[in-house]
Amino acid sequence: MKLSVLTLSALLPSAFALWPLPTSYTNGTTPLRLSPFFDIKLNVHNAPADLVAAVARAKGFLKTDKLQALVVDRGASSAQAISKAKTLPSLTISLNTNGAVKSISEEAIAPIDSRVESYTLTVPADGSGAVLKANSTLGLYRGLTTFGQLWYEWDGSTYSLSAPIQISDSPAYPYRGFMMDTARNYYPVEDILRTLDAMSWVKLNTLHWHIVDSQSFPLVIPGYTVLSEKGAYNAASVYTSADVKKVVAYAAARGIDVLPEIDTPGHTAVISKAFPEYIACNEATPWASFANEPPAGQLRLADEKTSQFTAAMLKAVATMFPSTLFSTGGDEINQNCYTQDTETQASLAASNKTFLQALDTFTRVNHAALRTEGKTAVVWEEMVLDNPVTLANDTLVLVWVSSANVAAVAATGHRLVHAASDYFYLDCGHGAWVGDFPTGNSWCDPFKSWQHAYTFDPVANLTTTEADLVLGGQSLLWAEQSSRESLDATIWPRAASTAELFWSGPGGDVQKALPRLHEAVYRFRTRGVAANALQPEWCALRPGACDLTA
Repeated sequence: MKLSVLTLSALLPSAFALWPLPTSYTNGTTPLRLSPFFDIKLNVHNAPADLVAAVARAKGFLKTDKLQALVVDRGASSAQAISKAKTLPSLTISLNTNGAVKSISEEAIAPIDSRVESYTLTVPADGSGAVLKANSTLGLYRGLTTFGQLWYEWDGSTYSLSAPIQISDSPAYPYRGFMMDTARNYYPVEDILRTLDAMSWVKLNTLHWHIVDSQSFPLVIPGYTVLSEKGAYNAASVYTSADVKKVVAYAAARGIDVLPEIDTPGHTAVISKAFPEYIACNEATPWASFANEPPAGQLRLADEKTSQFTAAMLKAVATMFPSTLFSTGGDEINQNCYTQDTETQASLAASNKTFLQALDTFTRVNHAALRTEGKTAVVWEEMVLDNPVTLANDTLVLVWVSSANVAAVAATGHRLVHAASDYFYLDCGHGAWVGDFPTGNSWCDPFKSWQHAYTFDPVANLTTTEADLVLGGQSLLWAEQSSRESLDATIWPRAASTAELFWSGPGGDVQKALPRLHEAVYRFRTRGVAANALQPEWCALRPGACDLTA
């Protein structure tokens, strides 16, 4: 009987279960097993503790992943080849450079342009040892992640059918992130840590932490504890200094920088619980006239005392986070709120300033305060488009309203990060969350599929000079309709699509990517992350069989 191409593909695993795809690789078709005595040898003098721990985790995953090939027989047809395969005795890890060795954690939080994440990985087919080399411990960590994805399991053997393997890999973009909103609904620290684990498995390197908003203030800030005491949902729904330190350290050890955001001057109604004198249109109604979502309330940006309070509070938060980046937000400022606020109008009149001039002063004061703490400011796109204010040349701009605005932001000369709602918002498409609106949809409909995000072109309509301003991109999860119960399935595997886009570069083939993404989903589940299904398992076991044209 002659087997069709589709039937053959249903019996053979994809060449790699790798996600994201390395930027350069070759492989053969020789079966290879891990030796029962396989070991990872760390040939790094005075290896940092986080690198030692990363090696230990990698060894653990090799034993516990037990990912069977996603084919109809789950690898049974390869059993004989596997049993006769040569064994891989070891993986030796070493640095290409001499001198002082920095930890993964140090390299993960270095200025974004200075991070080195490249590595090379060689896995011979002849039974000699594999070799992983890099110029940094961060690069070694990325390579360890890749090595762990090469293998399937059958009947007690951990194997590949693709030796020899040669990989030379480095990211297309230095910023690859995920934004997590912990203000609309609170997430316990353990959920954040699990998310960081999953991010590291697909080489995401930035957690953009939108910590507080108008609805709640869960961050316990030294010197400003009254904000969380009066603004958190309850005494347990907070992030203490110890919590922040734990999250930051956990992230850094996994190659992830934590970028904090305290949005200003909008999205700050909750501050009124502790400092009502600093908030305009506090919980004014109808809320839709004063804010994009309830409750209404914005910092009185024209008031000097409010500006001094905000700058000092931001400085206090900055000391909690070692990242060189800090977001002050700046989105969705409602001018009617200030027009209707008697105190703000009096301040504007006394200073003889317009709203925009007052916003400019407010922003410059805040950013100057952050600069004294060694921080580079990050803002949402309105701060250069709708309400253009004075920003330092190194300010990063998050483009979120629409991908159509990227060119306009790039034209300002600022470095930018893609966060477009029409591609990367994971909360879209779940219906309206505001009450008494039975026919409503989410404002950013439709649902953003992994395939849609995967097709994004980061440099569309940009000149060569403007394209150089693109640092990368991120998926975002605003939490109005998300909670810890739905967290994993909402993020994964869609955020993995963005991870590959900005690691491997655009132009990937959706059809070829799908089998690998299925494998990422199944691997996530073996590691305790409840990633959502992409298709019926029947389809996952038969690559291509459920394509529209199959």
